[in-house]
Amino acid sequence: MATQLREAEVPAVDPLDVSRPELYRDDVWQAPFRELRATSPVHRVEHSDFGPYWSVSTYKPIIQVESLPDLYSSQVGGITLADFIENSTSDVRMPMFIAMDRPKHTGQRRTVAPAFTPSEMVRLSGNIRTRTAEILDSLEWNKEFDWVDKVSIELTTQMLAILFDFPWEDRRKLTFWSDWAGDIELVKTEELRLERLKHMYECGAYFQNLWNQKLGKPPTPDLISMMMHSDAMAEMDQMEFLGNLILLIVGGNDTTRNSMSAAAYGLDLFPDQRAKLEGDPSLIPNAVQEIIRWQTPLAHMRRTATADTELEGQQIKAGDKLALWYISANRDESVFEDADSIIVDRPNARRHLAFGHGIHRCVGARLAELQIATLLEEMGKRRMRVNVVGAPERVAACFVHGYRKLPVEISKY
Repeated sequence: MATQLREAEVPAVDPLDVSRPELYRDDVWQAPFRELRATSPVHRVEHSDFGPYWSVSTYKPIIQVESLPDLYSSQVGGITLADFIENSTSDVRMPMFIAMDRPKHTGQRRTVAPAFTPSEMVRLSGNIRTRTAEILDSLEWNKEFDWVDKVSIELTTQMLAILFDFPWEDRRKLTFWSDWAGDIELVKTEELRLERLKHMYECGAYFQNLWNQKLGKPPTPDLISMMMHSDAMAEMDQMEFLGNLILLIVGGNDTTRNSMSAAAYGLDLFPDQRAKLEGDPSLIPNAVQEIIRWQTPLAHMRRTATADTELEGQQIKAGDKLALWYISANRDESVFEDADSIIVDRPNARRHLAFGHGIHRCVGARLAELQIATLLEEMGKRRMRVNVVGAPERVAACFVHGYRKLPVEISKY
């Protein structure tokens, strides 16, 4: 009898709860989002592993929410569906500017923005091209290897090491910390929360040492120096320093890395589009936008309502949690025709929401675009085609939308 009662207390799985990790692990998230867009663009989920939340799944209301950052806060509840647990030994607040509201957000974002200006992209472009060429030239032709490890992770981790002036020989620590920081599933057990916290403290201690080495020295064009020499970030406490580091590591690693993997996987999935791109390299800048749209490397951002309001006819209460599903908005049929396909010359590919919208739009978007474009250009110079030879292993989570492994071979075309 007691067992039956316990079973009765467990709510049935909501087929429209799109936070479930298996949807992303098995790459079957498209159907529930299609139903949400068609029937309930702002949909209340009462029971999920992250508690009750509103799913915002179409393009227009996401733009509306992102355009009202004072009404829909990034700071109150953070930027993921996972809630902070008060008075928990495994949960420590690590403030970061993406999870801040104005005016503090403005000052801290302005501090790191100079690292991503058009002039900085010009300055970095030669280095990016050289490193991309070296990695592609190190690959063996017609022999299976993991594209994620050999290309996507290595290119993005090298870039992060340059941005942070991080010791080259230790650069894979950045990948390790990013994976631990960005995995939303880790919050579901106390044991994993504690292990993640341990790794985040290791990250913080390492970077504190790098900070200390730069104290009293002239400014240099790296992110640590930019923070140190700014009014907005020079006096950050330890947790805020760590929070912003994690933001920049995850933002710089997961987004670009998973888009680079999507370039290999997605173009293999749509060979006619790959052939079109191979035949016309002038399509590369647009194809980069289309690949980012199609992959959407961060599936959602969370906002919390600061007052009672209405969205698409739904009554949102103060304190309610909203998941802005960029991954679904980028498949919104009313905006993108044949949205599930990669179309390298799609006229409006640049309208994607993968980088967000409004004051929180990804500060490093230009750098991500430059790295992916350079990869495609250098592959084109070598007439290198990536052939997927096995099923990818995907991240089982509703925040970072990406690939753990992608078995491929490269051949000439």
